[in-house]
Amino acid sequence: MAESMKGLKRSHRCGELSAANAGEKVTVMGWVQKNRNKGSLVFVDLRDRSGLLQVIFEEGQVSEECFAKAGRLRSEFVVAIVGTVELRQGGINKNMATGEIEVRAQELRVLSEALTPPFPVEENSKTKEDLRLKYRYLDLRRPDLQNNIIVRSKIAMVIRQFLAEEGFLEIETPILQKSTPEGARDYLVPSRVHPGSFYALPQSPQLFKQLLMVSGFDRYFQLAKCFRDEDLRADRQPEFTQVDMELSFVDVDDVIDVNERLLARVFKEILDVDVALPIQRMTWQEAMDRFGSDKPDTRFGMELCDVTDVVRNCGFGVFTGAIENGGSVRGINAKGQGSMPRKKIDALTAFVKDYGAKGLAYIAIGGGGTLKSSFTKFLTEEETKALVEKMGGENGDLLLFAADKNKVVYDSLGALRVELANQLGLLDKKQYNFLWVTEFPLLEWSEEEGRYTAMHHPFTMPMEEDLQYIDSDPGRVRAKAYDIVLNGTELGGGSVRIFQDDVQEKMFEVLGFTKEQAYDRFGFLLNAFKYGVPPHAGLAYGLDRLVMLMLGEDSIRDVIAFPKVKDASCLMTNAPDVVDEIQLTELGIALREEADESEN
Repeated sequence: MAESMKGLKRSHRCGELSAANAGEKVTVMGWVQKNRNKGSLVFVDLRDRSGLLQVIFEEGQVSEECFAKAGRLRSEFVVAIVGTVELRQGGINKNMATGEIEVRAQELRVLSEALTPPFPVEENSKTKEDLRLKYRYLDLRRPDLQNNIIVRSKIAMVIRQFLAEEGFLEIETPILQKSTPEGARDYLVPSRVHPGSFYALPQSPQLFKQLLMVSGFDRYFQLAKCFRDEDLRADRQPEFTQVDMELSFVDVDDVIDVNERLLARVFKEILDVDVALPIQRMTWQEAMDRFGSDKPDTRFGMELCDVTDVVRNCGFGVFTGAIENGGSVRGINAKGQGSMPRKKIDALTAFVKDYGAKGLAYIAIGGGGTLKSSFTKFLTEEETKALVEKMGGENGDLLLFAADKNKVVYDSLGALRVELANQLGLLDKKQYNFLWVTEFPLLEWSEEEGRYTAMHHPFTMPMEEDLQYIDSDPGRVRAKAYDIVLNGTELGGGSVRIFQDDVQEKMFEVLGFTKEQAYDRFGFLLNAFKYGVPPHAGLAYGLDRLVMLMLGEDSIRDVIAFPKVKDASCLMTNAPDVVDEIQLTELGIALREEADESEN
């Protein structure tokens, strides 16, 4: 039977008490973590978000009723306890932050009883994620998850404080907005008032923050909810939070400067980690050539090596065929892995096939300089020697090669070096390697759509010196775009925006939009630009990813209070779910019935 807390007021959280409080009468409230009945003594571990506290009930020191209630306490009961803080008599518990003290109880109220939880509420739970997410309100009681959410809140506060000091204004932008599909799929919201018409949930506040620059607000930021209907991974969610910002009268260096100082502040205040400034910069092309990725992990080497010229005229058809088709041959040197069993090499070959590669060629250099290889029989002794030299091969090394179109070679070897680093234990989660990747291609060719698409978005400024190629060689044009990368994960990205009418019109033309189509989708922005638009630029971080990396978590779901699973559903609330027919009728929506398979 639940009791009232009337007349009681919590004086301290559990983890706030220490030896300095010895002798004080306190009132604490929380959840029962553990109850140990020793006959004349009952020990209760009480938990709240601040930590654990041991409470002792001694027979004869409390009323018979109170002692009996203490003996009946079970895991996750919610209780209020009045007692006196004492130094522990039985020795310090070094596993508890409050291990020097205990509270000798005088009064107990059971505020709420609880069923036996479907899994233990404990740190580093081994319970399957699906079950934990179904009972997320219990899962969130775990101290490690609570710490994640608390740290996330602190990070958000530091960000807000820093940006306010830098003259940014926090301004909210609409959640219900016009659909402007150019990227991921929109989540659509039907309008009852406007039958047949739909709002879209924002993929980002991009257009509105540009309008804020047109409006003269100069520096804007927002911790913005964003929505994308796309396939999910461990570091993606259908709804996520961006640290979104836009600045007027700036160029690339200005945006980078303020964000470097922001990152330095966050990491220092939250983790006491010093971020070395300035952060290294690398062009997109250099990142691809060296690491096979536009978000390279620089905590380890194993960089790509272009051996195209070395093997251009060799007798190995896989290499020469790729080169003749406009591709390349590149390799990575797995230092000290020359004795890797063939079975593991075959597993790596299967791994790269997921990235489009047809296979892996290899040279294993033995301790005595002997070579085992899948292809050197097709090469002359001089060609083999030159190839090993180009790769920096030494006794005990394993040289791995891919030959194909550049994109396939980059993707497969870029993923392979990270996979090998994982297998070899080269990735230190306590090491934070930041990198700016700059000068992205403005456009990329979409085989699916048969046209060029914007690599970032249609409002990204081309580099002035490359504008001359926009008609003759669009793929050559670089953008004033930049990504901030941490340990191989893109934390955020941004760009300088187009603010000249002629450049914007040309961009739409190259993307295959007619003037009418451009105005149909983006007319409100283009019309606004006719009334004086300042040069502006911006950047947006994935807050969830940032928190995940700072805390060393492997899944973004562990830093979000109520995440979705991979099919974008919520196991706890069963969303998305069917709705009443009357709701659909009001919205003018009719559901199409699936064909009955039995009729076919």
